Amino acid sequence: MCGIFGYISFNNNCLADSIVKNMGNVIKYRGPDGQGIYSSANVALGNQRLAIIDIENGNQPFYSDDKTIVVVQNGEIFNHIELAKELIDTPFECRTHSDTEVILRLYEKYGSTFISKLNGMFAIAIWDSKIQQLMLIRDRVGEKPLHYYKKENYIIFGSEIKSILAAGIERNLNKKALDTLLTYNYVVPPLTMFENVYHVMPGTYLKITHNKCEAVTWWDLSKIKVQKKDEKTMINEFNSLLEDAVNIRLRSDVPFGAFLSGGVDSSTVVGLMSKRLEYPVKTFSIGFHDPLYDESIFAQQAADRFNTDHIMEKVEANLLNLWPKATYHCDQPHGDVSFMPTYRVAELASHSVKMVLTGDGADELFAGYDKYKSFFQKNNDPLTDEEFRIKYTDNISIFKKEQKNDLYNKYFHKSIEDFDASKFIKPLFDKSQNMDRINQALYIDTMLLLPGNNLVKPDRMGMAVSIENRAPFLDYRVIEFAFSIPGDFKLRNNETKYIYKKSVADLIGNDLAYRKKQMFTVPVGEWFKNELKDLVNELLFSERAKKRNIFNTDYIKKIYKDHCNGKKNNTRELRILMALEIWFRKFMDK
Repeated sequence: MCGIFGYISFNNNCLADSIVKNMGNVIKYRGPDGQGIYSSANVALGNQRLAIIDIENGNQPFYSDDKTIVVVQNGEIFNHIELAKELIDTPFECRTHSDTEVILRLYEKYGSTFISKLNGMFAIAIWDSKIQQLMLIRDRVGEKPLHYYKKENYIIFGSEIKSILAAGIERNLNKKALDTLLTYNYVVPPLTMFENVYHVMPGTYLKITHNKCEAVTWWDLSKIKVQKKDEKTMINEFNSLLEDAVNIRLRSDVPFGAFLSGGVDSSTVVGLMSKRLEYPVKTFSIGFHDPLYDESIFAQQAADRFNTDHIMEKVEANLLNLWPKATYHCDQPHGDVSFMPTYRVAELASHSVKMVLTGDGADELFAGYDKYKSFFQKNNDPLTDEEFRIKYTDNISIFKKEQKNDLYNKYFHKSIEDFDASKFIKPLFDKSQNMDRINQALYIDTMLLLPGNNLVKPDRMGMAVSIENRAPFLDYRVIEFAFSIPGDFKLRNNETKYIYKKSVADLIGNDLAYRKKQMFTVPVGEWFKNELKDLVNELLFSERAKKRNIFNTDYIKKIYKDHCNGKKNNTRELRILMALEIWFRKFMDK
């Protein structure tokens, strides 16, 4: 786990070495164990290292024997041992136990086709000076972030946008990105809040040669076809795949543990870890002093079942004092307040371990959220494909198109009047026409919500305290399995994660498998009415906020008044507007 950064110039106008070094320094928390930089006439590749595998020999960059190929990566290749064995007794045999060297040797042997061999979470940069080509590669679903700035004669890249900002680029607001934020609660990739800064999309790589940048898709989830299987076969296959996904994620040369909330996902991961390890799993959770929101009793229940070395800390439920810090580490605004408790549990774990396993990704693959249950309770069968697309898009939207007519002032509205935030959703619906409608909804969230928000949370909040997160559910074999089974086996008779819960009930017990899902969040909407009223007024109605010249303040006052009077629950609307103002103050104000 690390952070990577660098650039390529097409006119030999190099960035100063001090600037490149600072691109790494601003994300030192991602890799406090060392900095490595390769620099030539028009290219630089850098790495901030958090040492997890091959502590002594894993420093980056890695170079080919003739120094013509340079590799840096952020992440882990979990099957690096098996891949290294394939290279024994060939000219490409590895000399270390580092997973980054495996990337180098595979590239030397196979070229760009090597990527499909990797089972891991990764953002990789490869400079091949023989053909003057830079590759920027991102893992299948975007567990590891990778951004790039493209303008005129430069491409500057980094694990975090703040590395790119440290290169001195201009900070101009991307108005279209802001519109997607207010639509979906996060900025929809590939856009970012900064003009000319983009995501490398999951499952793709950029092939960059002189003045040319081509995006190549190397993994396409929409091509997975549903297979006919009976329940017993599904259960056996799922359990086998997930157990192996957990086992290969236990490869580490440093102490590790797991986040444990007592929900089905984290309990399953901890249960499988306990089966494999010969000593108690270190588990971590936070609870809230207020019993209304505290679920630490369930974490303790799971810890007792699997005899873990459990560390739990109770904190105040109101963690919004961490909002600016979380926003800084995310580079972009998010309306999801569970970033703050995620930061606290990562901070707690960081005192004992450098790596944790988590249950991230299971909800999107197996229909774990109540939003799926409430949406599909209604009969959607008579809807045409277009009607279904519009209905589902509305279901996941905060501010709909007609509301934005009132939300934006006339100047801002005119500047984006030709933009439609649903343009990012429609192509995914088109690509997934072969799927049933439950799987279509899950496909949309896997391709956009995961990299846009839900995987940003564990990466950025963990990296903020120099801790690596590994998610067994996001092993590509588990993902492909999930989309090979019909949606009816995920959401059935009002039961979310139907086949998954059935598969793990023996492992974790019925009480944990079937307990009501509790989101990792707190009643911030109620606080907006009372104890956080001053914060709402400062962030939404101060002169500083009004001078953004984006919103119709009278409309925002109306939705706040309706919220306080109980006329309508506008928590999500107020929360994302407040998150946006915090972002402006962190990144755009002088």
